[in-house]
Amino acid sequence: MGEPRPRQEIGVGPHPRPWPEGERYDPELLAAGDRRNVVDEFRYWTREAIVAELDRRRHPFHVAIENWVHDMNIGTVVRTANAFLASAVHIVGRRRWNRRGAMVTERYQHVHHHDDIEALLRWAQHEQLPIIGVDNLPGSVAIEGAELPERCVMLFGQEGPGLSRPARDAATLVCSISQFGSTRSINAGVASGIAMHAWIRQHALG
Repeated sequence: MGEPRPRQEIGVGPHPRPWPEGERYDPELLAAGDRRNVVDEFRYWTREAIVAELDRRRHPFHVAIENWVHDMNIGTVVRTANAFLASAVHIVGRRRWNRRGAMVTERYQHVHHHDDIEALLRWAQHEQLPIIGVDNLPGSVAIEGAELPERCVMLFGQEGPGLSRPARDAATLVCSISQFGSTRSINAGVASGIAMHAWIRQHALG
């Protein structure tokens, strides 16, 4: 066996002098280096400056996920929502969630909590946002051919049972994700990425 490869450091080291000027830069990061999981555009920026710039660009779709038994996929949903620049993630049910899968992207992604589906629905109605359920249910429409509203909330269910009955009733449309193997379902983290990218293909590209 060969020698183990040296561990590759993430990010960049201290910024060479002279330092760039502006309130968006963090003097500590400039001096010590920026090892955060951010794109190069945001190297050495403060967290507040990054969030402000992302807020200026965010897409008008939201993502919601039910959390009744502490779903382990929520961190992945948050990270994916950050990657596709969702307006916000809404967690419905239990307030606590496993942040490991988010890879600290929750620092840059707005995350809100609702006690139940009724609370989410009231908020969505106030914002005039239709709720689009994502689950492989009888009568659902394949997301590959569905026309997703530009302004909407994409709602995902708990791992295993999928969308709860109140969630199904709240949705104006339920979309399914086509599958071709032996597994009955895919987890909410994967499903959210597919659904968000379907929205991106319709509204953010070209």
